[in-house]
Amino acid sequence: MTRPHVPKAGKGNHKAEAKTEAKTEATAESKGQERRRLDEALEEGLEETFPASDPVSITQPPPSKGNGRR
Repeated sequence: MTRPHVPKAGKGNHKAEAKTEAKTEATAESKGQERRRLDEALEEGLEETFPASDPVSITQPPPSKGNGRR
């Protein structure tokens, strides 16, 4: 029975290092895209409500539970 090849940790494990680096870059790119999306949503909200007395919020408040009356 042969055992599967398991790369050694440390120096010389370039494939694992490249995967980790690629994953880090993908995460950074994803965060950058999310940041751009939020910036665009804020800008759109500002343009649609200008001039206004209340500041724009791009987040939605959680739904209220009600006041308990029926």
